[in-house]
Amino acid sequence: MSSSDEFIKEITLRICSSLDINESMSSAFDYLRHQVPVDLLTLFILDERLGAVRRIANAFENSCHVTVPEEILPLPEGLLEKVAARNFSAPFIVDPEHDEIFRALAPMMNYYKGITDLMVPLRIKGELLGGLVLRAGGEGKYTAEQVELIGGIAKPFAIALANALAHEEVLRYQAVLLDDKRFLNRELYGGAAEDVIGANTGLRNVMEMVRQVAPLNNTVLLLGETGTGKELIANAIHFSSPRKQGPLIKVNCGALPDSLIDSELFGHERGAFTGALAESRGRFERADGGTIFLDEIGELPLSAQVRLLRVLQNHEVERVGGKRAIPVNIRVIAATHRNLQSMITEGAFREDLWYRLSGFPIIVPPVRQRKEDIPALVRYFLAVKSREFGMSIPPSVAPGALLRLMEYDWPGNVRELENLVERELIRHRGGPLAFDLIGPNRTRETKMVAVGDASPPPPSTLDQAMSAHIIEAMKLSNGKIHGSGGAAELLGMNPNTLRWRLDKLGISYRRRQRDKSTHGN
Repeated sequence: MSSSDEFIKEITLRICSSLDINESMSSAFDYLRHQVPVDLLTLFILDERLGAVRRIANAFENSCHVTVPEEILPLPEGLLEKVAARNFSAPFIVDPEHDEIFRALAPMMNYYKGITDLMVPLRIKGELLGGLVLRAGGEGKYTAEQVELIGGIAKPFAIALANALAHEEVLRYQAVLLDDKRFLNRELYGGAAEDVIGANTGLRNVMEMVRQVAPLNNTVLLLGETGTGKELIANAIHFSSPRKQGPLIKVNCGALPDSLIDSELFGHERGAFTGALAESRGRFERADGGTIFLDEIGELPLSAQVRLLRVLQNHEVERVGGKRAIPVNIRVIAATHRNLQSMITEGAFREDLWYRLSGFPIIVPPVRQRKEDIPALVRYFLAVKSREFGMSIPPSVAPGALLRLMEYDWPGNVRELENLVERELIRHRGGPLAFDLIGPNRTRETKMVAVGDASPPPPSTLDQAMSAHIIEAMKLSNGKIHGSGGAAELLGMNPNTLRWRLDKLGISYRRRQRDKSTHGN
């Protein structure tokens, strides 16, 4: 075997010795420096997608003990086309003084007088992937024989570079899948329409609209006060739709800093800005094949509103720093508690975006407009919070407490009710829950007394007070006596006892009316 063959064999074994390209480069450098002049060995990639040179590995004496980060060096406009037109194939000595391409590259290559750079183009199946640069101190360091010898290592280095790129791609996809798994485990929630409390009572009209729109792909706008459960309605739409097997990605637009919102929603390319060391998919790309829920859409800055409008119109996104549109198959559900039409007048919200979003608005009513749902909500939060607090059995509710809760106006809506249940459980020291800390204005009665300096009305008899209390409970339960949400439950009474009390006080109710009509017949 000739010395040339032995040289190429040894270099090939060293450069292909590890999937870690830095280790392979260090091993190759340790051998190469004893054969030809070389102080620095650099491997780089021409990345057309980024329009840049990626320096992926350096090797020098004792470099195995030094971690050199990968560098991305943006190329001047049009330089990639010039490189392609030159069709580099054989090794050559770099001459920045007489070559316009390398004159433009000199600052990136840290080129200076008094050194010699030997460039080895690396090709696979005719395609230029990148290059290998041997740098030696001093001028005219390489002879024609050495340049020819180095030409023999182009193929093993090109194979090593291609393998490194393939390995990098595998690791990138692995990271993407792990990232998606972590992200979706946080975001996904299996809540179909039948899980919504009040679906057949206070939210009956809302759920009817959900059933109408869920099978379609159109954009939905959820309107309502803070804390009314708009996110739960978004869950119901998604999990009742053909997209239920896809992701449901939730974004609180008001929680994203203005400087990061474009990157978070639409993603960014590698090198798009300082710190963008890897490409990142935005929330819209993550939602591909599923639904994206944009909560507090009124908080989006105008620049992001323009990008969102393009997504709604063309069903494609463009990453920050990207040069190509990425198609996305998503459904958009937006929500807000703000008056978007007033924001349009103020110039804070785009009118064309409003028309795109408001094709099918759903208004989620506040708790004060669906008080018949309060008993079921209380039971649900008691069960959930008791489990969180490690209580095996949820405490019972004191007689009359549910009626007191139903008389309160709940300015904080469902969220306030949830917090109240949690506070009651924290204070619980045994016995039924009284819910005596509702808020500053506890009930309509206390608010009425607090208004003005008028003298309080004269006290009524016990029967009159009891009759008024029971009639109010019957109104709230729509005449229902027993069962969930019935007047007996609200008053903390046995249903038979309540019927006896109704008869005694002369209060008519459904069964009594049916009995009278039966006797009349």
